Formats: sequence, C-alpha cells, structure tokens
Amino acid sequence: MDIRDHHRAPWEFVSHLLHSRTPSKSSPSTRIRRNQDVEFAYEIQSKAAVFGALRGTAIGVGLAIIAHHTWPLFRRQTLAFKGFLVSGFTVTGLVFAAESALLAHENARRREENLIRRAARLDLARQGLIGTETEIAKWRAAREQQSAASTEPDSSS
Repeated sequence: MDIRDHHRAPWEFVSHLLHSRTPSKSSPSTRIRRNQDVEFAYEIQSKAAVFGALRGTAIGVGLAIIAHHTWPLFRRQTLAFKGFLVSGFTVTGLVFAAESALLAHENARRREENLIRRAARLDLARQGLIGTETEIAKWRAAREQQSAASTEPDSSS
C-alpha cells in the first residue's frame, strides 16, 4: 500500500502500517522474554499509577480543605470547580508516578542487560570469538539451556 493510494481512508493506511510488520528475526525465547518484560513493566506502571493517583487525590483534597477554610474567595467557588482542581491533582499524581516507575524499571533492565552483555562479550572473547549480536544471542540461548537443564528434576531416580 502506498501513501498515494487514494482509494483508502487515512486511518486504514495507518492501521496497515501498524499491523503489517515484517516477521521478527528474533528467537522464540527472546520474544517470550520481551513479552514477559512488557507485561511486568505494565504491572509496575499500573500499580504505581494507582498509588500516585491516591497520593495526588489526598494532596488535592487536603489543599482544597485548607483553601476552603482559609481563603474566602476559594470558599465561594462551586463544588464542581473544586472537584475539577482535585481531579487535576489526581491525574498529575497518576501520570508522574507511572512515568517515574517505568523509567526506574527501564533503567534497572538496561543495567541488567548491560551486565549480561558484558559477561557474554568476555566469555566469547575467552573463546576467541567476537561478541556480535548473533554470538551474544547464541551465548544467551546456551546459557538459558544450561540453567534449564540444571533446574530440571532428575527423572532417572
């Protein structure tokens, strides 16, 4: 589909771009690991968002109560406006908490990945190989198979 294709609506072109990806060349274990990491990051972000929203709501309600009792101009405002201000605090708390939790998770994952890649490059260098992406992926797959074999219960007993 070309962008100059006038027979289709613009949203169909965008949908085509989003859903017609080339097949991934990554291994199934890499895709599984990536999907698990995405799910874990989503859980972290959603939990942090809930706590951030609760904290933002508490701050907003507290400030609204203080402003209501100390500032006559705020006391004359409608309940809808006060609710709007509190909801602004809620949304702000939700967004900032979710974003900071996701950034912290990504930073931790990046550090873990760098440690694994450094260990792979060192081990491959000891074997006389250059640590290319393909070699690192093979090293990681072999390491995962080793750990799976060592944790697998012995069925011969």
